[in-house]
Parts: sequence; structure tokens; C-alpha cells
Amino acid sequence: MARQPDLKIDLRGTPCPMNWVKTKLRLEDMDAGQCLEVLLDDGEPIRSVPRSVKAEGHKIVEVTPLDGGFRLLIEAVS
Repeated sequence: MARQPDLKIDLRGTPCPMNWVKTKLRLEDMDAGQCLEVLLDDGEPIRSVPRSVKAEGHKIVEVTPLDGGFRLLIEAVS
């Protein structure tokens, strides 16, 4: 069964590094184990945001291609 997100943010059209800043702020407000769904554009966003998520210690649960972008499911660690 697919994991359901606790929160969702659509950052398609949001330039780097603001898409990471908004993702990080949302993750900071979440409890450990909660999942955040982030919608991102193809290109630099899908390359940089997951890298930054992992560097902060969070877990990438799933990356799903969408039409013109990606759905990223992130598990918050704290």
C-alpha cells in the first residue's frame, strides 16, 4: 500500500533555491515519521531538492514522475 502524505506542497514554478527553502521550512514543522509530498519541476529542482533533503537527514520515500515534473515523498526525521 502506498504511503499517504501528512502534508502536501506544490512547488512547481518555484525557482531554486526557494523550492528547497520552502521544503525545509515545512519539514522543520513536522514530527518525526510524518510524510511530506512535494511537487517539483523537472531539471534543477528534482536534482537539488532531494540532495538537500538527504543532506539534512530526512528520508526520500518515493520519487514519482508526473507530467512535466515529479512527486517527491519525504519522511521527516525530526
